[in-house]
Parts: sequence; structure tokens; C-alpha cells
Amino acid sequence: MVVGAGPGGSTTAAYLAGHGLDVLLLEKTAFPREKVCGDGLTPRAVKELISLGVPTPAEDGWIRNHGLRIIGGGMRLQLDWPDTAAFPPYGLVRTRQDFDDILARHAAARGARLHQRTNVAGPVLDDRGHIVGVRAKLVGQDDRPTGEVRTFGAPVVVAADGNSSRLSLAMERPKRDDRPMGVAVRTYYTSPRHDDDYLESWLELWSESPETGQRVLLPGYGWVFGVGDGTSNVGLGILNTSAAFGKVDYKDVMRRWVATMPEEWTYGDDTQVGPIRGAALPMGFNRQPHYDRGLVLVGDAGGMVNPFNGEGIAYAMESGRLGAEVIASALARRTPAERERVLASYPRVMKDALGGYYTLGRHFARLIGHPEVMRLATRYGLPRTTLMKMLLKTMANLAEPHGGRLDDRVITALSRMTPAA
Repeated sequence: MVVGAGPGGSTTAAYLAGHGLDVLLLEKTAFPREKVCGDGLTPRAVKELISLGVPTPAEDGWIRNHGLRIIGGGMRLQLDWPDTAAFPPYGLVRTRQDFDDILARHAAARGARLHQRTNVAGPVLDDRGHIVGVRAKLVGQDDRPTGEVRTFGAPVVVAADGNSSRLSLAMERPKRDDRPMGVAVRTYYTSPRHDDDYLESWLELWSESPETGQRVLLPGYGWVFGVGDGTSNVGLGILNTSAAFGKVDYKDVMRRWVATMPEEWTYGDDTQVGPIRGAALPMGFNRQPHYDRGLVLVGDAGGMVNPFNGEGIAYAMESGRLGAEVIASALARRTPAERERVLASYPRVMKDALGGYYTLGRHFARLIGHPEVMRLATRYGLPRTTLMKMLLKTMANLAEPHGGRLDDRVITALSRMTPAA
């Protein structure tokens, strides 16, 4: 059973069904539904889509991008995604309203039983304290509880219910305070930039002081991603390593930043589509263990957002793929003890895959939380294209895992040598 049909949950369900298992996929809302996200997919996420067998043709609304444009320190640097054997040389943009729906339908097409409007209220435990099912409240077409409660049973339960992960909390797995956390806000604007074929990252957010008229540096970093449907996804994020975290109105910061953009981009109140919405970004494995007492954590429920760049979709899908392999292997064993031993290997599988890299990301997040460090990095790093290419490969986790160029080998060696998160 998989609780939550976001990218992590739907990927897990699709792979489990592909392994020949009977899979129940529970989603509290109904598709299509909106989620706060930048909507940009790096080549690492594209690789997961390819592995999952999800087609992404342009005629179906998938917008390809060639790389990342970085703006900061008075500079504008455009970098192509690295061309490696391990990852495709392009990214994609697709709104989460479409993307999550596509993945959930893909899981259902592979055999998963998708139950929408099924809001999981808590776990069902056996006499050992192991989860053996969930209780769920059914939701009507008007998005109000119907009053009906159902119980679903399963030998293994996957929590893919996002950052808040009520199921994880009910199983006594709170967030770790020693891991980075981010907050992101975003909205859409109609704009001629809607078909931009590069993702755009702003390392500095400037505004004009209403009192003095002077330029003021705002906290956080920003992005502008062309969605291809006549709109741009514009947003900003801030880490809890910043002194401004939790002390500013992020929506106001975004409005002040957007107000400084060129008029021809048409980002303003008149062209804004929908409200500014926010969401938390749980990073660096901030909820552990990823398996205990019958419950497997994937995606945001396990704090799997990349501390380097705030990317979550690729890692939600990757954890879903790896989790499904462990679960399928476990359920193929003959005895409960054998199954439990295999399931207990999942935390190590995730640490081997991402643990060292996430530890590096944790240190990186701590460094850039200091404005003076960020200013120095922007001033002296951006003019050095070779260095920035390596940094892009590091931040997007696109190094060749075996062999490759010198920078690939350095990034891979650092990740392997660093203690797992």
C-alpha cells in the first residue's frame, strides 16, 4: 500500500505493480490538483521518467530546456546541461497539476489500484507495534468528508504523504532539526518569456527601498521557468540557514523582487495567474529511519529534497524506484523474518545512493546561508565558466557515477568519501 500519489508515491506504485504485486495507491485529493513547485525537471528527473516508461513528447505539452541561466553579481551566465552517458542532456518543464496526474495514471495503467479522495487518518498496528494498514476518511465531490471511514490492510505500507507526513508522525518519526529546511513561494505570470528554453536562477534578489530609492538586497534566491503555455513560473526560496528565515514575509519579498524586472517581461499584478503559494522543502534526509516497523518512507516524507538546489521530484522518484525494488525482494522471501531483514536494508540503500552527497549538500547549505559567503561566491565564481560548469554538475547531481571526466571523478569521490547523511 502506498499513501500519497505525488511523484514518489506514484513511482513506487508503478514499479511495485510492474513487479507483479497487488498495489493500492491512496490519494487524499482528486486529480488534477495543484502543488507548489518550480515545475522544472533536471536531467536527473528526466532519467527517472525514461526509466519509468513515461513518454515526454513536445506535442503532449512537455517543454524541453537546454540548461541553466545564472544571474548574479551583475553577470548573466548560460550553461548547458552536461552531456554524459548517465543522464540525458536536457531537462523538462511541466506543471505539477499535469505532472502528478500523468504519473498517477501511469501507475494505474501498470496495475496499481488508485483510490482518490481517500484521506488517510492514521495507521493500523498489530500487537508488535508494526503497521499493517491504515484508516482513511472518504472525501466527497465537494471536497468535504463524507463521514465514511474505511480500513485498508497491507503487508508493507509506504509513506509518500509529503513534508508533513502525518503517517510518519503517527509512527513516531519526527523531523530532524539538524538538517536543512527550505521554504519556497511561487506563482505564474502570462509573459512572452513563456517559451524560454533555459531554466533561470537568480542568485541575488534586489529591490528598491521606498524610503531612500536605493537598491536593497533581499534574502533568498529566485527562479524563472518558462512553462510553454503562455505563462512563466516565477518563485523564490530561502533556507533555514539564513538569518532571515521565518522572519520575513516571503510573498512580499517576491512582489518587491518581481517589481524590479523589465516591463517587457510583463510580470505584474495584471498578468498574475493565481495567488502566490508557498511550501516547505524538507532536505538532506530530515526524517529517519527510512524503514521501521513496516513503514517505508519515500520522497518528501523522508526529507529527500536535494540541499544543493531544492530539487525534490528526481529524488522522490529515485527513492520510489529503489524502495519498490527492496519491497518486491522482501515480499518474495518465504518467512516474516526474512522479509523483515530485506526491508531493513532500505535505509542503507538510500544512504549508499544519496547519503554522502546529501552530507556535502548540508555543508553547502550552511555556507550559503551567510550573505558574505554568497557575495564572494557570486563575485569570484561566476566569471569562471569552468568552475561554474563543475558547480552546475555538482548542484544538479549529474556527475558520471563511473569514470567520466576529471570533474565527474572528483564529485563522485567526494560523495563516496563523505559520511552518509
